[in-house]
Amino acid sequence: MSKPVVAIVGRQNVGKSTLLNRLAGRRIAIVEDLPGTTRDRIQVNISWQDTDLLLVDTGGLEAEPQSAIDQGVKEQVQVAIAEADAIIYLVDVRNGVTPYDQEIADILRRAGKPVVVAANKADNAALESRALEFHELGLSGEPLAISAYHGRGTDELLDRVIDLLPSSPPVDTEPEAIKVTIVGRPNVGKSMLLNALLGEERAIVTDTPGTTRDAIDTVFDFQGQSVLVIDTAGIRRRGRWGVGVERYSVIRAQQAIDRADIALLVIDATEPMTAQDMHIAGYIQEAVKGIVLIVNKWDLVADKNVTEWSRSIRNHLKFMPYALVQYTSAKSGQGVDEIMPLVCQVYEERHKRIPTAVVNTVVRQAIAAHHPPSAGSRRLKILYATQADVNPPTFVFFVNDAKLMHFSYRRYLENKLRQSFGFVGTPIRIVLRNRGES
Repeated sequence: MSKPVVAIVGRQNVGKSTLLNRLAGRRIAIVEDLPGTTRDRIQVNISWQDTDLLLVDTGGLEAEPQSAIDQGVKEQVQVAIAEADAIIYLVDVRNGVTPYDQEIADILRRAGKPVVVAANKADNAALESRALEFHELGLSGEPLAISAYHGRGTDELLDRVIDLLPSSPPVDTEPEAIKVTIVGRPNVGKSMLLNALLGEERAIVTDTPGTTRDAIDTVFDFQGQSVLVIDTAGIRRRGRWGVGVERYSVIRAQQAIDRADIALLVIDATEPMTAQDMHIAGYIQEAVKGIVLIVNKWDLVADKNVTEWSRSIRNHLKFMPYALVQYTSAKSGQGVDEIMPLVCQVYEERHKRIPTAVVNTVVRQAIAAHHPPSAGSRRLKILYATQADVNPPTFVFFVNDAKLMHFSYRRYLENKLRQSFGFVGTPIRIVLRNRGES
């Protein structure tokens, strides 16, 4: 299931970005940014009360835009509202209720989405009492006084947001299938690749509406295995986003990645690998999904030196050396028949389960070859390890003090697990538990 989307909406200068940064702080478990990638921070994955959310920042909303830029921002915010499962309506307690606040409240009422009114900049008790003025907006629920800058009231804000979401997730009607999403920049050949994968030799079983998006997902049979293909729009880099739906293509792509087991990241062989290609790869790794990198338009490349190409790709994607690479031409069909066998291979790797005794043998050998790090007089001790889950492969390490685990030693342990057990095409999740934790 994809994460629920929560949009922060309000007029200019009420503190929306400050609130986003506060809610994505150290007190909330979030996925860290990947080394070597620069992430646009218009949205962030957060977790609160064991619920994962996609929190979306928006531009300052003008009810009656005075310029083309303001109009573009308004259209973008309207899309965010339409796609959100719940809204945080941020207002400024120091300014009281303004005409703009009333007009935005009218927009939110018409949208019919659950709303929490958060009166920001309530830095003291006197200002907190002024939050009651925002009952005048006519939105349901008690206005909540917060200070995003100081962190006052933000825990209660998240509690209220969680309460607005469905008490239980909707029934997953998606079929039992390998879920594959096709992602990439615009014009790299995603649609043509989809058509090539669904060629006449494939038996199309049925089309099913996507549970979280308007597009149609396609189910087909590959050698007796059901496969659900989740198509996406091209993801533009932030500076080239247009208005309206295009502005939030990143959110839709993230939702598609969340739903998938494996992502086919399509890049254009006629262009150098771009920073945006690496950003999208970062999204895939953040979601702990399998990956097959599709180098498309290979028929247009004059110098087909696969060794040099592979070296360049590995250099760009140092943070995911496990990625499989396939050179294709969706137009001519070259290499397309090799994609689904690779997808099935990665799917099997993601479901591989290693016995605990075998895991601990490898871990003990790794510790003997390279002692764990220490801090002062304290040294990290790894008591034992076990594989707790599959899809993605998840290993739990029970230790004396998780704070002593350096990221380089974590990477070392992951490399040892890969050397022993494979897990090609998929990230490995490593969870640290202190002694005595369940």
